[in-house]
Amino acid sequence: MALVPQLRTRKLTIVAQDPGVRTNGRILTEEVDIPAEELAEGPHGYRVHVIDYDSSSRLLYKPLSYPRPTNGALVDPFTKPSNDVVLKDPQFHAQNVYAVVMRILARFEYALGRRVGWSFQGHQLKVAPHAFADANAFYSKRDEALLFGYFQGHRGTVFSCLSHDVVAHETTHALLDGLRERYIDPSSPDQAAFHEGFADVVALLSVFALRNVISAILDLDTSFSGDNGRGARGAKAAHGKLIALKYLTPAAMRESVLMRLAKEMGEEMSGVRGQPLRQSAKLAPSPDYLKKNEEFLEPHRRGEVLVAIMMNAFLHVWAERLEALGQVRPGYLDRGRVVEEGANAADYLLTMAIRALDYCMPVHMEFRDFVSALLTADHEIRPDDSKYNFRAHLRKSFRDYGVEPSAKGEASEPGLWHPPYGRLCTDRTHFESMQRDRDEVFRFIWENRKTLELYQGVYTRVLSVRPCLRIAPDDGFPLRETVAEYMQIAEFRAADLHKLGIKKPKDMPPETKVTLYGGGTLIFDEFGKLKFCVNNRLDHAKRQTGRLKHLWEYGYFNPGAAVRRQFFYIHRLRALNSRSYEKEEWS
Repeated sequence: MALVPQLRTRKLTIVAQDPGVRTNGRILTEEVDIPAEELAEGPHGYRVHVIDYDSSSRLLYKPLSYPRPTNGALVDPFTKPSNDVVLKDPQFHAQNVYAVVMRILARFEYALGRRVGWSFQGHQLKVAPHAFADANAFYSKRDEALLFGYFQGHRGTVFSCLSHDVVAHETTHALLDGLRERYIDPSSPDQAAFHEGFADVVALLSVFALRNVISAILDLDTSFSGDNGRGARGAKAAHGKLIALKYLTPAAMRESVLMRLAKEMGEEMSGVRGQPLRQSAKLAPSPDYLKKNEEFLEPHRRGEVLVAIMMNAFLHVWAERLEALGQVRPGYLDRGRVVEEGANAADYLLTMAIRALDYCMPVHMEFRDFVSALLTADHEIRPDDSKYNFRAHLRKSFRDYGVEPSAKGEASEPGLWHPPYGRLCTDRTHFESMQRDRDEVFRFIWENRKTLELYQGVYTRVLSVRPCLRIAPDDGFPLRETVAEYMQIAEFRAADLHKLGIKKPKDMPPETKVTLYGGGTLIFDEFGKLKFCVNNRLDHAKRQTGRLKHLWEYGYFNPGAAVRRQFFYIHRLRALNSRSYEKEEWS
């Protein structure tokens, strides 16, 4: 009997954006490719375990069970589901969260060129699609889980587990916490905002990367309407497979339903918000958001600036590619090519954004650091940026919002991280071991502590060592790297901070205990040579002074601040449009 080869991927149906987005009255769904595996009831796989328990009604839903494969074929039990099935069948809800989580996880692993773990000890992330009756959804590290709420809206029950944006957003929180566990620590306003903004970027770009979804949205979205308001559907009916170029400018596409996160949840949130949760791409370019507007100290609001920067760069790249296509007839482009170029650009920017995480420091990350990480990570694998000009558009977009790269780079490529200065001692370390052994990496760091600008005499440890294999998009050649992170921790009295050149916050008592963190990311090439050391020194006077001033003014040192740093708290305040973030608000 011949053995049937095991499939590497399988297709499962998900809600493409959320139930509020429909074509011809049907909720927009999509079959997506995810890693194939032998699933237990739940679904319960090697990385994700769906446990459908409702804590509000104390109800445990029957777990979804998949039929055993026949002749190697893995069946999707919800192909082309009706609206009733999507809205009312808890087993479809279980499949939806499982498939979206696995799709985002697979996307991270593809971009980073390795397996990506969670921040906790277990291998499996728990997911509860009907966790509680509340207009909220959040990642809980303590529970090792993603928890999705539901609530009554104007047109019935709204399930956050059916929003692709919400599920992708919370999954990204969990993955980012696994990759950079110190990013949930209180730090600068940018670090808290980065968690929120980056999660939104992944949610938006992962939707754009679905060609069928973009195609359906182009038919649906009134932002592409003609003067008579018929929409793209009318334009398509009049001109076959063509679409008018004037509706494909960055300004027009900013109005697209694809640029709005969690459409149904925002519109249905008991009339509190009355609009999609965030429409970040509509933030007009201005340096004032981050520097002069106190409203943008709240993590979600500040994160919207990062989303606006990234998505506006994407829209300009897409529009530039469309100009190069050539018009099929005056003023019109081939609709299929428009969809293809948009999906390709979104997919590449998503890869860029995820890959940049490996080039970020492990503590006190700011938006300006992410710019240099984006540019450097992309330059390493794709030196020639002439096809999309993504790096040029990203530089301009960040600059338009008042964010300059941390690194100066070179005249030909501004903003890139620079190689380490000074002679490095490698004679007493073994690179083969450094690809997996934290003790070997620590020896390298110890031997080179002066060159790597470590602060002497404080607690230092290596957080992780991760070998990576990335594939260049143009020529298919592999780029092998090893990424290692280290951090330093020291406690000082506020009165002693001046010895490091750090100014203590005004009115902070001299005996206040202050913990300082520093750390760096080491990028080694395939031959063991250190390419980059991306660090935030523990004794960086300017950054530490600004960080402590912000923490002091916004209540980090007050009792109870730890509760307000948790994701469920900040997400609930944001969902209710609360202004209580003005003090003591952290995630």
